[in-house]
Amino acid sequence: MIIWVRVETLAKYDAGDGDFRLKRRFEELSGEPCCVLHLSQMTPDIIAPLRPRAMLLSGCGTWFRDFPVEEFYPFEDTLNTLSDVPALAFCGSHQLLGFMFNDGFRNLSRVEDEPMRRLRPGEPDRPSPHPDGVGFFAEAGFYPIRIVKPDPLFHGLPDPFIVQEAHYCEIKRLPPDFDLLATNDNCRVQAMKHRTRLLYGTQFHPEAYVDAYPHGRMILQNFFRLAGIYE
Repeated sequence: MIIWVRVETLAKYDAGDGDFRLKRRFEELSGEPCCVLHLSQMTPDIIAPLRPRAMLLSGCGTWFRDFPVEEFYPFEDTLNTLSDVPALAFCGSHQLLGFMFNDGFRNLSRVEDEPMRRLRPGEPDRPSPHPDGVGFFAEAGFYPIRIVKPDPLFHGLPDPFIVQEAHYCEIKRLPPDFDLLATNDNCRVQAMKHRTRLLYGTQFHPEAYVDAYPHGRMILQNFFRLAGIYE
């Protein structure tokens, strides 16, 4: 079994239907059943008895400052308790790894989002910008990513590879326990890996691949192979 955790407010989680489509995509790629959980259900007591072979952690469409910081404690507790379970965090969850390993959520009174930068003079805003993102630069669409350090996660990919992005914010400080794996000119920490655990973070969205840009699919297949659940 693999676990897909939706990191989002409960209201948005209840209102959406995209998690089922991703569940089926992950099952197709891994050959394993996929259990979908909300952030509030990401606790060691719930996940450990399921004995997952891997965990996938979602992006987030809500700015972190709108969450009580206590809602991220179980995220930290689960990853620390189940440190032997391979995990891959996308976009918002990738950024949460930065807060977790740089600061620790219990040392924060609020999680302060870290936008990439303000729009430069004459630079257009994205169509239909997020209300909290007006005036900030966003990567939105398919972008090239350069490999900084070779890793099995990128097996078979060209350099640069192309994957979907959808974010205003980034990790400003690479956590000390992580190696930088990939970057581009907009965002330095596009991919990182823990030095002693099978724990990855990607600012981009490998799960959002399409036929014209299939590199995200290859990244997921490589991750499942590293987790021992894809031949």
